[in-house]
Amino acid sequence: MNFPSNLFNSHSKEDGNFFLGITKILGFKPKNIKIFKKAFLHRSANRKDKDGNPMNYERLEFLGDSMLGTIISRHLYNEVPEGDEGYLTKMRSKIVSREHLNELGKDLNLIRYVESRIPKSHFGENIHGNVFEALVGAIYLDRGYKYCEKFINERVIGPYVDIEQLEGKVISYKSLVIEWCQKQKKSFNYNVYEDTGNDSLKHFAVKLSIGDSVVAKARATSKKKAEERASKRAYFALQDRMDKA
Repeated sequence: MNFPSNLFNSHSKEDGNFFLGITKILGFKPKNIKIFKKAFLHRSANRKDKDGNPMNYERLEFLGDSMLGTIISRHLYNEVPEGDEGYLTKMRSKIVSREHLNELGKDLNLIRYVESRIPKSHFGENIHGNVFEALVGAIYLDRGYKYCEKFINERVIGPYVDIEQLEGKVISYKSLVIEWCQKQKKSFNYNVYEDTGNDSLKHFAVKLSIGDSVVAKARATSKKKAEERASKRAYFALQDRMDKA
């Protein structure tokens, strides 16, 4: 792709590299590169606009989340005419799950453009999905719905959305475990406790008990993640029994 020789005269080399990198990711040239700069601005940078309003990617993330939901919903509506509201909602949830969005952000290596005062090694997993959503929001503001739809079709739907595979994809192992325990009238308990260990970040450990037995243990940087990991291990340990239920 060719660019005018004077395109970056008023910008730094860093800005020029950012423009080229974003253009490669998008597949088209941004009109207002400042919008895309904001999509990678972490709140820790503590930036404000001329009116004193905080500048970071979170508002764009909100907008991108809405655009993803709308465009994915339209795709599913057209592709699965026999699907009822519950089915379509479930499929959309799988496509725009936090885990999937994090994978998309990682595949595009979006974190390389994040501007913050926090070392990138200290970010949690969700930074990848958050920035991906902010990027979608920036596309919508800069280029409108059609370009936003084009990007999502090429970067999300085309390479990743397979209806048959999605039908078998588990969104939450914790939900599966709880549902099974309730059906089987079995008591269950997630015993959560702080576990710092030798790590610089605080961790939480979880013991999942079903009945009188501890069936799985896990640890992670949040209680929710630790519970989900323990649930996943429990699911595979009890899979034969759960699948027959």
